[in-house]
Amino acid sequence: MDKKTIKDVDWQGKTALVRVDFNVPQDKATGAITDDARIRAALPTIQYLLDHGAAVVLMSHLGRPKDGPDPKYSMKVTADHLATLITAPVKFVGQTTGPEAEAAASALRPGEVLVLENTRFDKRETKNDAAMAAELAKLGDVYVNDAFGSAHRAHASTEGVARHLPAVAGFLMEKELAFLGSALENPVRPFVAILGGAKISDKIGVISNLLTKVDVILIGGGMANTFLAARGTNVGKSLCEHDLA
Repeated sequence: MDKKTIKDVDWQGKTALVRVDFNVPQDKATGAITDDARIRAALPTIQYLLDHGAAVVLMSHLGRPKDGPDPKYSMKVTADHLATLITAPVKFVGQTTGPEAEAAASALRPGEVLVLENTRFDKRETKNDAAMAAELAKLGDVYVNDAFGSAHRAHASTEGVARHLPAVAGFLMEKELAFLGSALENPVRPFVAILGGAKISDKIGVISNLLTKVDVILIGGGMANTFLAARGTNVGKSLCEHDLA
């Protein structure tokens, strides 16, 4: 893989701005995390950065907040959980950008971690707003993308910010890209792609790209309802993007 990774950077004294995928499931009643696999998947990248003298600022979305900040989607619970998985100090700031976030990032010392508030609390995130991307870039020296599960979205914290900082891949991103590259370049036939998730609109580009490379695409999850509706099936109140059907 030609993309630079965190191993290509001298991290001593630098702040790593890391996009992780901490969109983890939570108990609806208590808010407790019910599966921390995505958090654990990011640990090798986080630990490497800490071990090599970096301060680490983490950003992620959680859920789909509709009207701005919503306590049930706060990253505070995730930050507290991360603190139980690593020995480094983990801090939390209740903002994603702005003076409070900038002050928290500036005060961060090598070997410490700062978790930003949910990127989607700012409505500019999903619009890939250039101003938000520039504000995020103030929080670090190098951008690290380790959120493979969100890499298909052109959002301010995934694509926009990379225009303002040197950008490298984390270990999880590197591993997934290497696997995907190998699978696409020299596939075993028949080559089957299985896609899931809630929204097909997020993945149209991925599907179009795969059409010429795979033998079969299997669609599952909520996005399957949109395909069923397009074929005339009554999906009732099930999740469906009727404007695409």
